[in-house]
Amino acid sequence: MRYKMTFVVGLALGYVIGTRAGRERYEQLKKSAKDISQNPAVRNAAESAAQTGRQVAGKAAHVVGDKVGDRLPSSVTDRLQTLRGNGRSNGKVAEDDWGTSNT
Repeated sequence: MRYKMTFVVGLALGYVIGTRAGRERYEQLKKSAKDISQNPAVRNAAESAAQTGRQVAGKAAHVVGDKVGDRLPSSVTDRLQTLRGNGRSNGKVAEDDWGTSNT
């Protein structure tokens, strides 16, 4: 899926850069992209996909942590604990070492 999205973004970018329609067409495309990104259905779908991704990543981290056990370096173990939800402090979600959070 990631590669398809990269391809589509690259294709769109190439079209915008390579178009001969000029600034008017660029502004039209820009407005269309903004309208699509602000559509509530698109925003809900993106949030749903992000939530599903976080859930899958959490499950995968748990499975990997259980299978490899103590064979991981402490830096990786600490990151896995953060992903599992042990990185919370005072009810707030802590940011992990990779610059992401569980929100």
